Amino acid sequence: MTDVLFLRSDELAGLATPAEYVDAVRDGYESYGTDGTAAPRTKLTNEEPPGMCTGYLAVLPSVGAMGGYTYAAGFGDGDVHFALPLFDAESGRMIALLDGASMNPHKTGATGAVAVDALAREDATTCAVIGSGAQARGQLRATATVREFETVQVFSPTLESRQSFADEFDDRLAAAVSAVPSAADALDGADVVITATRASTPVFEDADLPDGAHVTAMGQYDRGKYELPPETVARSTYVPDLHDRAFQDAGAFLAARDAGLVDDDHIRADLGDIVAGEAAGRTSDEAITVFDSGGTGVETVAAAWMLYEKAREAGLGERIEFAPGSEALTGE
Repeated sequence: MTDVLFLRSDELAGLATPAEYVDAVRDGYESYGTDGTAAPRTKLTNEEPPGMCTGYLAVLPSVGAMGGYTYAAGFGDGDVHFALPLFDAESGRMIALLDGASMNPHKTGATGAVAVDALAREDATTCAVIGSGAQARGQLRATATVREFETVQVFSPTLESRQSFADEFDDRLAAAVSAVPSAADALDGADVVITATRASTPVFEDADLPDGAHVTAMGQYDRGKYELPPETVARSTYVPDLHDRAFQDAGAFLAARDAGLVDDDHIRADLGDIVAGEAAGRTSDEAITVFDSGGTGVETVAAAWMLYEKAREAGLGERIEFAPGSEALTGE
């Protein structure tokens, strides 16, 4: 039998700081850009009952880990559960099974922060946030560790939600955080723009986006839905998390391509190539850069490995047994 460490979501909550998530995810994308392998999500849908089952994988030799993430949504269940098996990249042995619920907004936020660090101007001081849910919170928590923001302007359609968001982060961050009445107000003077919404159409006007801004879009990964105007994609240095994913479900990129504004070669590189120094990102202070985040196994495995190591040092988790496949097949 193989001993596997099972880690509950409540054990993992608060185990790492936003900066530690960012460092781990940066290492993951650097590994992917140099010696790793990852593929876009596999998504299977069902009509009756309506639902979907999805998952994605990554092998990160430099990190020392491989594994993935799988979850189902719908099918009559009112919630979602994230199962995350983690394997040692050298031996191939399964070493841990994580309940990924509490880490989800942190590892996603860390991915956006890694992109901001790689693509935004070094002197960025003003951040716009469009959205006020858990993912928007995760993005801002992590991004604030890589740039010293002086001002954060948040917009979401519901006054109470954006005000609550602003109040929370005005206490949490050194920056002055305020709720504003429109997306245009949020983008006014913004150096970094974060979109984290459920919107199916653009959440701001391209004309409102200042020159030199960086945009992280992470609220949509669907061929027919997009948070960014196609015109923004067209005038940007466009970087997805994975090159192949852009052609699968990066709705903003596909909309710009369908409109004839860009072609397949518009993708500068994926994030791993830029973090690993294999490709250039920002080329000037006036350039618009876009990071299109749809979720990959890279940040998932990298963050899970970091949490596994911290949990093991802290003596957390419960040992469970998995039967080796050879034993099951031979009966020995």
